[in-house]
Amino acid sequence: MPCDLSPPSHPLADRYLERLLIGKGLSENTLSAYSADLTDFLFFLEERLPACADGTATTPGIDLRSVDEQTLFLYIVHVRGRGLGKRSLARRLSALRGFFAFAREEGELNEDPARFLENPKFTRSLPEVLSRDEMNAVLAAPDLSDKLGFRDRTMLELLYASGLRVSELCTLRALDFDAQTNLLRVFGKGAKERFTPVHAEAAGFLLDYIRHWRPLFNPKVPELFLNRSGTALSRVAVWKLIQRHALKAGIKVDISPHTFRHSFATHLLEGGADLRSVQLLLGHADITATEIYTHVQQDRVTATHRLHHPRASGTFHR
Repeated sequence: MPCDLSPPSHPLADRYLERLLIGKGLSENTLSAYSADLTDFLFFLEERLPACADGTATTPGIDLRSVDEQTLFLYIVHVRGRGLGKRSLARRLSALRGFFAFAREEGELNEDPARFLENPKFTRSLPEVLSRDEMNAVLAAPDLSDKLGFRDRTMLELLYASGLRVSELCTLRALDFDAQTNLLRVFGKGAKERFTPVHAEAAGFLLDYIRHWRPLFNPKVPELFLNRSGTALSRVAVWKLIQRHALKAGIKVDISPHTFRHSFATHLLEGGADLRSVQLLLGHADITATEIYTHVQQDRVTATHRLHHPRASGTFHR
């Protein structure tokens, strides 16, 4: 009888994923990644079970109570040997920590074997950021005399004005913009809703686009930004048009939609905004995700100290 090669499953894993979907509101992509991570771990556990007498794999189910810290250590060695990167490994460990914590809460385990799992250490590179002059050059690159150019200028203005993710930009609808308050309703990761302000210039472009230019695309869908066929613009299309306008503006570095988000946050902090406000505007659930920009605040604090401390400009004397 051949071995059963179907993906292993565990009822507790299914319940955990259901908790993430309903209770945590994780995005479909994140949920799919966690599901794949848990399936891979269950494969690993299944392979470690003893074989049946006839040589086939055992099928009674995986006993999570047999998993200990040594098992998890061997699994980490196993996936590292397959060349798994640090960021992918960090996400996988996060999935395992959440899963075993859930199993402990549900009374399935007396102890949580993953409670001491730590993410791999890696340095976070600073994001690519455009200077204000470079940003102005990119914003001015689209030709405003036709519908595609005006659409592109409106999108670029909105990306820089509100720090949107490209997925958030592509899913915007015309009704998400309130012209009375210049507030934009945005659905971020996990369908979490937030309202972000839009400055007057970007709001002017957006309102003009909605009223006069968007109808020229013969809209077939409710999304705000459309392609030539009148359907929703894709993330890849947005990335390509940004590349095209950056080249026209003479920008030498490789930029993406996320470059606008990074520039938005950096320029806010340079202008005096506090980190907590930037966190809310970016839609970060945890401020640790915003702390990558703390180098900007540190530079400003250092400059303030040098400028205002009574002895900062003096010369050292013995």
